[in-house]
Amino acid sequence: MPRLLLASGSPRRAELLSQIGVPFFSAATSVEECRRPEESGREYVLRLAQEKARAGLAQSEVEAGAAAWSLGADTLGIVQEEVLEKPRDFTDFRRMMGLMSGAEHAVLTAICLTDGDQSFNAVVETRVRFRELSDRLIEDYWNTGEPRDKAGGYGIQGKGALLVASIQGSYSNVVGLPLETLSGFLERAGIPFWQFDRRVDAGMIEE
Repeated sequence: MPRLLLASGSPRRAELLSQIGVPFFSAATSVEECRRPEESGREYVLRLAQEKARAGLAQSEVEAGAAAWSLGADTLGIVQEEVLEKPRDFTDFRRMMGLMSGAEHAVLTAICLTDGDQSFNAVVETRVRFRELSDRLIEDYWNTGEPRDKAGGYGIQGKGALLVASIQGSYSNVVGLPLETLSGFLERAGIPFWQFDRRVDAGMIEE
């Protein structure tokens, strides 16, 4: 069975893979996240996913138990044509929330599954509409600590669920991995899912 490396230290992405019973191991990769002036949000997020997947594959080759396939992913939000990444500070977070309050924004997650010779790539978009956010709600949410490491400044699977009025598209895409698209890539790569007879726990594989 092909070994899968999740080239990410994200616990949310690890939880999603475990949820569908994919045997994998994980390792954080170091990739510079800086958008080029000419890049659209879609181009930027796909490039980061591809760079993370390649970095993970290269990293695993110098360690015990090299991966056959590496999965890279990146997520960002777009509102009013502005790319929303992780908030720099409270001022930046408050500005971002003001843009999304009572409005619809796009969440883009790019995935790249590669074995070095072939790659499966996709960028999946989900539309999310926020409720009207008061200044008090914005400040209280920031003080929970959750927004600081989240693309777009919120986590839909956590406390940030209270900000959301509706979504159109893949929920798991907003969390960090579009499982509907990814499962098709896994099938093409010969990587099984629904392997609940084996222990798949926080990115560790037990034979």
